[in-house]
Amino acid sequence: MRQVTIYDIAKEANVSISTVSRVLNDTAPVKGSTRAKIEELIQKYNFQPNAMARGLLKNETGIIGVIVPDLTNPFFPEVLAGVEHEAMQSGHTFLLSNTIGDYAKESEYLSIMREKRVDGIIFMGGRINLKHCEEHLAQELVQCASVIPTVLVNGGLRGTDLIRVATDESAGTALAVQHLIDLGHTEIGFIGGEIHMTTTSNKLRVFRKTLKDKGQKIREEWLLPDSFSIDSGKNQMLKLLAMKERPTAVFCVNDYTAIGAIKAATEAGLTIPDDMSVVGFDDIPLAHHFIPELTTVSQQAHELGKTAVKVLKAMMNKEKVKKLTSLEPQLIIRQSSRRK
Repeated sequence: MRQVTIYDIAKEANVSISTVSRVLNDTAPVKGSTRAKIEELIQKYNFQPNAMARGLLKNETGIIGVIVPDLTNPFFPEVLAGVEHEAMQSGHTFLLSNTIGDYAKESEYLSIMREKRVDGIIFMGGRINLKHCEEHLAQELVQCASVIPTVLVNGGLRGTDLIRVATDESAGTALAVQHLIDLGHTEIGFIGGEIHMTTTSNKLRVFRKTLKDKGQKIREEWLLPDSFSIDSGKNQMLKLLAMKERPTAVFCVNDYTAIGAIKAATEAGLTIPDDMSVVGFDDIPLAHHFIPELTTVSQQAHELGKTAVKVLKAMMNKEKVKKLTSLEPQLIIRQSSRRK
């Protein structure tokens, strides 16, 4: 049986195709009797408008492109859940691209998204988290954003006016360090994060400033950036434990490194938090289920994803948006930190 098209509905209702389109998309008033007739035919034939045809009529594809650096990191699927929730409210689907931290893949996916004519792009990680992004990588994204509405999540590019949505990582770091100070800790270490990434350098900067402002001594040998993995947390904690003097508390760049740090300390015979307090960052789902449950800073990942889509949809509708939409972090106190 031949599939019914919008042309068939228009012909049987004795109206124009544009009138049927106005009823389908509710974009303009249609006479009540005419609307009722069209809706009756739509129901009669169980008519589903072809997405491609509808896209041609509205000059939209209904697709939002999403670029992420690492789907194995639970933080990004949490953001994606928020993206999906908000996108579905307006009938959008999304094209997901996992770059695995490869800038060439980012370029490839940006090209694919332009070819697919996505309605907008949400960009996370990779080049937008570099302290010093190469000019050609920055300009490629700027050029893409000039033709497709683009929102950067938890990152940015210096010297550009690209729209950003971010959780205030600086405020979150200050919350975590202040929490440890309030618990009576005066000897605090820092673990994890690649130093050429802004998320690491910003957290280290605020870590230093918070300790300095509170009159606390900063021990350079206890500041151990490396990477963002569980293994990195383990390795850096082992370095701390091998020192003659070691901190009574540690702030970790993310929850993965915090989990690795706790694992290494536990295997070395320490009890967390009795012998050492550990605080993470991100509040991934595992943080609540790990033993001990992890004290951490929530970036409100789900809300971050929802907000990014809200801002993107406003841009797609030609509405004016702020250059930066900032979310407040939340300190989540659990079992891995205690008074000294």
